[in-house]
Amino acid sequence: MRLSSYFVPTVKETPNDAVIASHQLMVRAGMIRGLSSGIYCWLPLGQRVMLKVMQVVREEMDRIGGQEFYYPALNPVELWEETGRVKAFGDNLFHLKNRPLVLAPTHEEVVAWLAKNHIASYKDLPQIWYQIQTKFRNEPRPRSGVLRGRQFIMKDSYTLDATWEGLDRGYDLHAQAYRNIFSRCGLNFFVVGASSGAMGGSASQEFMIESDAGEDVVALAEDGSYAANLEVATSLVDQAKRSPNAEACAEIHTPNVKTIDQLAAFLSVDESRLAKSVVYWAGEEPVLVLMMGNDELNESKLMSVMGAEVRPIEPERLLQLTGADTGSIGPVGLRGFRILADKRLEGANELISGANKNDYHLMHIDLARDCAIEGYHDLRTVREGETSPNGTSRLKIVKGVELGHIFKLGTKYSDALGARFLDENGKELPVIMGSYGIGIERIVACHIEQNHDGDGIIWDKAIAPFQIHLITVGSRSKEVVDTAERLYSLLVEDGVEVLFDDRKDISPGFKFKDADLLGMPFQVIVGEKNLAAGKIEIKERRTGDRTLVELESAIGKIQQLLV
Repeated sequence: MRLSSYFVPTVKETPNDAVIASHQLMVRAGMIRGLSSGIYCWLPLGQRVMLKVMQVVREEMDRIGGQEFYYPALNPVELWEETGRVKAFGDNLFHLKNRPLVLAPTHEEVVAWLAKNHIASYKDLPQIWYQIQTKFRNEPRPRSGVLRGRQFIMKDSYTLDATWEGLDRGYDLHAQAYRNIFSRCGLNFFVVGASSGAMGGSASQEFMIESDAGEDVVALAEDGSYAANLEVATSLVDQAKRSPNAEACAEIHTPNVKTIDQLAAFLSVDESRLAKSVVYWAGEEPVLVLMMGNDELNESKLMSVMGAEVRPIEPERLLQLTGADTGSIGPVGLRGFRILADKRLEGANELISGANKNDYHLMHIDLARDCAIEGYHDLRTVREGETSPNGTSRLKIVKGVELGHIFKLGTKYSDALGARFLDENGKELPVIMGSYGIGIERIVACHIEQNHDGDGIIWDKAIAPFQIHLITVGSRSKEVVDTAERLYSLLVEDGVEVLFDDRKDISPGFKFKDADLLGMPFQVIVGEKNLAAGKIEIKERRTGDRTLVELESAIGKIQQLLV
């Protein structure tokens, strides 16, 4: 491709609205242009990269037996109402005002509908269906360029199985395919256990890169032996100790004491003796959760335990329900609430918690004796420096960007939409489903996040828009122009992807800056000085290493570099 006729509108200055490196460089390199908040035009250079990523994805999906579909982006809203996800997605779901239709952010409903109409027997299973298609999510605050947009391209795939063992096999096939995809795209990634969220299901994993641009928070073992999204991460921490004392509960006046730190200081006790009460709605049901000291409740873990959406109880409603304000709530004698406790408190006594009366707390609480605890669960958010659950290392808390997510859905969608089959005994059973997503644009952006320097992008050969950036220095010289033209023709004939900077009246310095910004793996430079000695120069973009090569052996050397 000749740069003189190729639409690559590079920009010298960093755009004001671009905060992260990938957004800045994708705009500066002429890959994308923002049309509206969270909506981007992909220009020819960016589109070439995306198509290469899609090809890698297709090859790995086909390798595990995937069949490519193309589902409609417009979905009847009734499908989403049947699965309860109109409410689950809330305002993030785009609705059409003049039709009962939604713009699909994912396609579990459509897949289950197809299965309902076309899967009849266990002999029709298993199936792996995938597509690469535009998705829509009404993000309230689009940001970070293409990492968080309202319209984006996604590879979503679905497994349909007759048995749970089949689901496990399909899940494992996707996990390996994802590792292959991200490795081939030159990404340094890790895999974490994650929450299923609105997708539902029994298990899920995220494939992520570590990045300050990320919106996910991840707990990583320093030795690399453990990784989990903070929503589900666990750690090894001390349990509350049981005291041999068994005193009866006693009320104590604690004026103006509202926080754990204030209470610990007022009573001169360690925070591990304090049982903090956190109050939530689980659906429409009030729940009190006891946490040790300053431990933070993890809402995702609570939602998983309760099997319902959770949200804090409003202060005015709390006062109506308990007769007290936040900071004075406790589990003893509390009526109308389900009561749960974090596992750190299991078996604990000699605890202090609110008395359900403003400015009062109860001492000497024995959870087994004095409270109706429904169950003990891991409900806390892990902290930096705690020991990883396998006991081998300390945890660090980092930001990460999600590249892909895999889910064991089970029968949530087939039950809701009636996707059933007859097993070998003629018994009707629900189809068992899995769901697997990859953000195509995220792969591109994350590759740039991990592969750039102060001059621009550094593409890996697998997804670079072009392999070679051919540059003429001294375009007024007929010998330089003719040599470059001949090299260009020979490389194209050999199937090498070449971006030829054949622009005239452009200074060499400007050409070199553009070449480093665009970031092709190798730059081939044809200049008067070297050509006089029968040589051309090859520069490797990643290392900056430069090599002079005899002109007659240049094609062979370039082919070697591209292997």
